[in-house]
Amino acid sequence: MIKVGIIGSTGYAGAELVRILTMHKEAEIVWYGSRSYIDRNYASVYQNMFKIVDAVCMDDNMEELAGQVDVIFTATPQGLCASLVSEEILSRVKIIDLSADFRIKDVSVYEKWYGITHKSPQFIGEAVYGLCEVNREDVKKARLVANPGCYTTCSILTAYPLAKEGLIDMGTLIIDAKSGTSGAGRGAKLPNLFCEVNENMKAYGIASHRHTPEIEEQLGYAAKEKVLVNFTPHLVPMNRGILATEYAKLTREVTYEEVKAVYDQYYGNEKFVRILERDVFPETKWVEGSNYMDVNFKIDGRTGRIIMVGAIDNLVKGAAGQAVQNMNLMFGLDEAEGLDLVPMFP
Repeated sequence: MIKVGIIGSTGYAGAELVRILTMHKEAEIVWYGSRSYIDRNYASVYQNMFKIVDAVCMDDNMEELAGQVDVIFTATPQGLCASLVSEEILSRVKIIDLSADFRIKDVSVYEKWYGITHKSPQFIGEAVYGLCEVNREDVKKARLVANPGCYTTCSILTAYPLAKEGLIDMGTLIIDAKSGTSGAGRGAKLPNLFCEVNENMKAYGIASHRHTPEIEEQLGYAAKEKVLVNFTPHLVPMNRGILATEYAKLTREVTYEEVKAVYDQYYGNEKFVRILERDVFPETKWVEGSNYMDVNFKIDGRTGRIIMVGAIDNLVKGAAGQAVQNMNLMFGLDEAEGLDLVPMFP
């Protein structure tokens, strides 16, 4: 049985980790970390866990935690994991970080976009970017995994096969993405109040969203060139879900069958990426509560462009589900253990 500690267990991503790991046959949560609710019963913070989780919240002491568990999940704001991790800790325990601290390989890019000084840049090179469908073999050998962001998971996987095969002009890629409000976290923020969000839709972080360099870096690895994208996120009045609609100029004339074959080549054997039938396009409701990503495309012969669409649940495949998928790989388990979550509908 894998012993698990969670730092940040009372945020939305942390709570989703608790929900998933509670059903995991090979894992046991022994530490529910939460700086905001120390000594509070976890079920009093999330009443849905009443008579399911009988534990109190503890502090975020990573050094103490490393001696009690096999893996630590850090579902915390940017900067915290980097300030806590050390060689001594990594020699004793594996870490899966859900923040951006180790996702971007160029520390100067991280510090520019996140506005903070990186506290442990010596581990950036070692950290494996935990996009399982792309870096599976590296994840298996890792002791530090940088769990991808929610927008980035959807945006990268949607375009990855075509970027990898050189079918799209990366200089023309535009990503238009929408997210539910849980993507902003559980903290009280004026823009996320019900009256601000309900019956409203807005773009934000225009030409400045912090997930942009992460998307560019990973698609750059795929395309083997420096990539710059226009990435525009939008907030929509729903709890969960991300829908990314992406546009790019094709590098040559292609047929539906050719493009479908490329997607099949990369995702045909992937459990958690579902390529939809022709002219059926992803909807967030079809993946809600699950670790699935749905993807499809449409060739626009009139403009010489291709339109790619992907959808995920931002808290599952975009955060906690992917983190558990990474844990399964790191410990040699069935990759899908604990993640056979049927999408909820309606």
